[in-house]
Amino acid sequence: MESCPLRTSVIGSYPFPGWLELAAAHLERFGPDDRSELQEDAVLAALHDQLAAGLDVVTDGEQTRFDFNLSFYGYIQGLDLESEPPRRFGPPAHDQRGKHRVIAPLTATRGLGAVEEFRRLQRLAAPHVAGRSTPVTLKASVPGPYTLSGRLLPNAELGYTDRWALTEALLPLVRKELEDLVTAGCTELSVDEPSMSCYAYKEDTRRFVDLFNRTVETVTGKTRVCTHLCFGNYKARAVGPRQLAPMFPAFLDFKCDEMHVEMASREFAELELVRLIAARCDVAVGIVDVKSYYVETAADIVQRVKRCLEFAPAERLVFAPDCGLSQTARWAAKRKLQALCEGVGRVRSSL
Repeated sequence: MESCPLRTSVIGSYPFPGWLELAAAHLERFGPDDRSELQEDAVLAALHDQLAAGLDVVTDGEQTRFDFNLSFYGYIQGLDLESEPPRRFGPPAHDQRGKHRVIAPLTATRGLGAVEEFRRLQRLAAPHVAGRSTPVTLKASVPGPYTLSGRLLPNAELGYTDRWALTEALLPLVRKELEDLVTAGCTELSVDEPSMSCYAYKEDTRRFVDLFNRTVETVTGKTRVCTHLCFGNYKARAVGPRQLAPMFPAFLDFKCDEMHVEMASREFAELELVRLIAARCDVAVGIVDVKSYYVETAADIVQRVKRCLEFAPAERLVFAPDCGLSQTARWAAKRKLQALCEGVGRVRSSL
């Protein structure tokens, strides 16, 4: 799919406004129309911050999800939500979230909810992006089937003997959601598979490639297909060895138009791999650290963009945060996005 030089983008999530977090803890006090108004106001707030920063690609901030993937399980039939977490106390981490039991064949007769989110984004964004001097792309993000399978407990009696079997059952559900997003007019979507990057060091990477390619095969060429690869960001904690090397060269065979890699939080280690990725598709470089409260300056961004240009041409480069911004305070997220866009803009104007 066509790209533009030094694009600025986001992964998907954005911090919830404080009032939304407060309301979410007391939803029983709101009627359905009140909740709808809350959702729309939150999306408008996320849109405002992204557009004010000057991003080329924006999302709804995933303001109507519990997390980048947690809300999807509520749309899947055949689950008993949710088992007791194995650990309740101590520092926050992934093992403080329980897993869902599979009690029946997995189906999603209502879809996975992403199409409804995207249509809301289209409607709310229309008056804010119309007539702008530079076009703005609306992006939808959907977790891939392997990442979704990580929160499910296998059930051998139903044929779901392990995580791979659960992934195969979820794959057609995700693929159908992608198809419906394209039908709804989505011109850029991301299939996020952070679990693949977290476990590439110990799993069959060729199997990951096959899973990803089968997930996107019916939408390839019909929309801009992106993928996001990182090492985990729940409560700003990583969950896998933070090395790109185990993924490559296998992941170069992903059928995508844009591949995102986490760089800023790792002090741009393995930056040379950008050259390999850019030979196959656009490479989105995580250029601001969502785990750190050091707020990058525009000058920092200029320096980092210039380093990336040593490995890939401008028309192949996209710049974004390392991951979704939902785990970062909103005041910092706004300033980081502003610096990102200002710094990239300075380099773009000098080309």
